[in-house]
This record gives sequence, structure tokens and C-alpha cells, in this order.
Amino acid sequence: MNEDEFKQKLTPEQYHVLRESGTEVPFSGKFLDYDKAGTYVCAACGAELFKSDTKYESNVPGLAGWPSFADVIDAGAVELRNDDKLGVRRVEVVCRSCGSHLGHLFDDDSSPTGQHYCINSVCLDFMPKPTSTTNDKSA
Repeated sequence: MNEDEFKQKLTPEQYHVLRESGTEVPFSGKFLDYDKAGTYVCAACGAELFKSDTKYESNVPGLAGWPSFADVIDAGAVELRNDDKLGVRRVEVVCRSCGSHLGHLFDDDSSPTGQHYCINSVCLDFMPKPTSTTNDKSA
């Protein structure tokens, strides 16, 4: 997908965050307090990124305003890059499939893995976990 296609597909806020490495306003994202079972995917390309069971509530001041994940769905789902743009060393999280900015990775003792994937809600779409049917006649 080229930049014109991204501009057509994404909202202006999504484009700014995903393609220009912006940040959404803290505590404004639709997935901050979202607790449904399923998979979070890249809003730009649909690549699977995080399972809902790795989402947790961080207690780190300054990082609690965005969805927090303890781990990615698969090590190859994201690329980690050094980010010194603000004069502070951070680790940027980028969708490996389309190269879009997702957020940053931090250390976090309140995370089950010690890792805090701090991800912008506008970078994500959600695919609910399919519900099982009790009337399965294939048995």
C-alpha cells in the first residue's frame, strides 16, 4: 500500500499516528478500558498484533493513558526500533507488515512479562473471539 492509499483508508488521526509517528491524546482511545475477548490487529493493514488476554492495566505514571499489552501475538508481528526523537531513548513499536507506528515498549514491573507495549488505540482494530456453538452437528 502506498501513502495515498493509506490516506484514503485511514482517518486523519489514524494517518497522523500510524504513518507520521504521532500520539493520540492520553485517556481518549476507544480500547483503553476495552475488555472483550479477541485479537487486536493493525488498523492500517489488518496484521494480527495482540491477543486480548495479554492486555492489562499498567500502574506506571505517564503510561496509563493508552492500552497496555504484556506481549505481542508473535515475535515477528512487530519490529522494535530505537527512538531518540524526544531526546530520551525509547523503543518504538512498528507493525512489521506495513511499517506503521503503533506506540512504544517500556519496562513495567506491573506487567506479567515485565514488558509494557504502550499502544495507541487509533492504531488498532479489534476482531472478537468467535463464540462456540453448542449445536455442533459434526460430531
